[in-house]
Formats: sequence, C-alpha cells, structure tokens
Amino acid sequence: MTELPLSEWSPLQQWWQEMGRRLQVEDRVEAFFRRALGVSQALAGVAQVGGQVEYALFVLVRYWIPVVLPPPGRERASKNDPDYWLESEQILKAAAVRLRELKPLIELLTAANPLSVEPPDQVSTRPPVVEVELANMLQGIAESAGSYGGPDYTSVIKTFDPVPLRQTQPFKHNKKNSAELWVVFLLREHFRSLGLGKDRYWPLVAGLCAAAGISNPNGQLYGPDELKSWWQKNWPRTYTQLEQTQTAPDLSGAAYQQDFEWFVSWIEWQRQRISHE
Repeated sequence: MTELPLSEWSPLQQWWQEMGRRLQVEDRVEAFFRRALGVSQALAGVAQVGGQVEYALFVLVRYWIPVVLPPPGRERASKNDPDYWLESEQILKAAAVRLRELKPLIELLTAANPLSVEPPDQVSTRPPVVEVELANMLQGIAESAGSYGGPDYTSVIKTFDPVPLRQTQPFKHNKKNSAELWVVFLLREHFRSLGLGKDRYWPLVAGLCAAAGISNPNGQLYGPDELKSWWQKNWPRTYTQLEQTQTAPDLSGAAYQQDFEWFVSWIEWQRQRISHE
C-alpha cells in the first residue's frame, strides 16, 4: 500500500482533533491518528477504495464519547435499585422547587441598596429573573431525564445535531459489546455500499478497529478473520430488530443509510458553524 504524505492528512487531523477537544475525547482522536497514519496506514486504505474517511471518524467519535447510562447489568428494578433516570428527575425537580422558594432571598440580595447615593432613575427596578430561568431549566432537564426512566430502558436515543452521541438503533437490553458491534456494522456497511467484497472490506474494518483501540476480550487486536467471526456470531443476538427476514430483507441497509444521511447533515452543520466563528 502506498504511504500518503502526512501533510495530506494534516487539515483533516487538525479538524477532528478540535472536534475531539470539544467532545472531550481528544486523547482518543490523537491516538487514533497516530496509529492509523503509522505502519497500518488504515486511513490510506479507506481513501484508496473511495471510502469516506470522515464518516469512519464520525462513527468512531461516537464510540469514544463516554456513555451517560448507569453501570451495565440487569434491569435495575429487578435488583431493587433506584432507577437512575427517575431518581435524577426527582432530584432536579426538588432543586427547582427549592430555587423558587429562595426567590424572596434572591430578590433581597439583588435589590437596590436603599442607602445608595445614585439618583432613583438610575437604579434598576426590574425584578431578578435569574432564579426563574434556572428553575425552568432544571424543570426541563428533569422531565427529559424522567422520560428515559423505567425498568426496561435500553439506550438513551440522542438525535440532536451538535454532538453525535452514541447510536440511534435499539439493541437487546444491556447486551455486552453492543457499541463495538454497532461500530463494526456501520463500517462494514459503508464498505459494502462501495461494492467491496468481504475479502476486501474485513481487512479495512479490522485496521480501523485496531487504530481505534477496539480489542478482543484478551486485550489483543482483532485480525480480519477473527473480527469477522466475532461479529457474525454476536450481531444477530444483540441487534435482533435488525435481523433480515423475508418481509423485511434490508433493515440493516436502511439503518446504515439513515446513519450516513445523519452524518452528511451533521458534518455540513459543523462546517457552517465553524465558518461563522
């Protein structure tokens, strides 16, 4: 494989490192580029087959962002644990109530000094609204958090643009390695959409996973055959709603297409945001 000059990758690397800083995964982004532009030339392999390097990074950045779910395990209700999201809702609503109760004190602390030497017309008579705004904000966050609660939650579905958090497809509850399986799936589907056969796309997927730090249970990096075997064994058990059937033969293809379209709109939004800064 022909090694591309590092200068050709520099603008891309700088852009995604800045994105990594914003999403607090800068160390993961730097480590990825160090590996992917090294001996393996994983990114060069993607580019040479006509793949979207930035889509691969979009997939991996979502994988690197820390989850915001409670610790994995069986349904919390079955262990008599307080539900993480419902508990958060209760705490935040209590905080909103307390903030509103403090309104008289806040008004007292922010009111004009009666002994002030300033003319009356220069003293602001507007009542403070900060505590009301904060209380409304807490109330909104509480209601949003509570909507994710309950004993059968699986994953928080985040579809807002500024931060590409996690995945948007349902998976079997708390299934181990679900995030890694999803990464492999999206990368695999991307290369398949380019018309590549399995003998060509599995080495590319394995190279990207190795650069991203995705390893087997023993901490060793996956080779193409091992990664293929692991994914084919575990994918149907985890993403049961994406299994192909006679009535719905291309659910997985549609899921990939939806994700790629999200990437296109997201990357355009980011570029416009940066160009206006």
